[in-house]
Amino acid sequence: MFVRDRMTADPVVVASDLSVPDALALMRQKKVRRLPVLDAKGKLVGIVSEKDIIYASPSPSTTLSMWEIHSLLGKLKVEKVMAKDVVTVTGDTPIEDAARIMAERKIGGLPVMRGDRLVGIVTETDLFRAFTGILGGFREGVRITARVKNGKGMMARIAQAVADAGGDIVGLGVHDSTDDSGATWVVAMKVQGAPKQKLADALKPLAIEIIDVRE
Repeated sequence: MFVRDRMTADPVVVASDLSVPDALALMRQKKVRRLPVLDAKGKLVGIVSEKDIIYASPSPSTTLSMWEIHSLLGKLKVEKVMAKDVVTVTGDTPIEDAARIMAERKIGGLPVMRGDRLVGIVTETDLFRAFTGILGGFREGVRITARVKNGKGMMARIAQAVADAGGDIVGLGVHDSTDDSGATWVVAMKVQGAPKQKLADALKPLAIEIIDVRE
């Protein structure tokens, strides 16, 4: 799965000279939390988030009147509050690389570029939906989690055991167990077509531990 499969194409954008209140109003209208900022030539020059605007707004404890606050914010332009050092990805970026970049940089969205042209944006919400789909979260079935030995051919043996039980794997996630330096894996699957107990019984010979089984 790549960024192009989950991004929002042709995202809502703003100009750098747009006022902060107008940018916030646009976010509320379009139900987005970040806006790529383009210059007059359509080049990406920044990104502004709802958080950037909130931080730029006066504190509720200010002694300014409502009209003074409105006047000051009306003069404040997006270019003054936007992030200018923008981290971007391409449509061909694997979705897990985009997720890693967001986690490492502590950012909630990445503009997607094709050359020097903005073609989309991928956000943390897009990634949540993607990983929910990978794990079968949108599908009915039996969810089974097991700890197994880390070794060649293990996943093939697990898939065969599921098939022998009459099941079809529709979601799958694998990660190293946290307590043994990678010697075992924790495998979580969503399986359709096999009864819960039959599936658990089929996997027991391969598992060190069946951690959880649920429908």
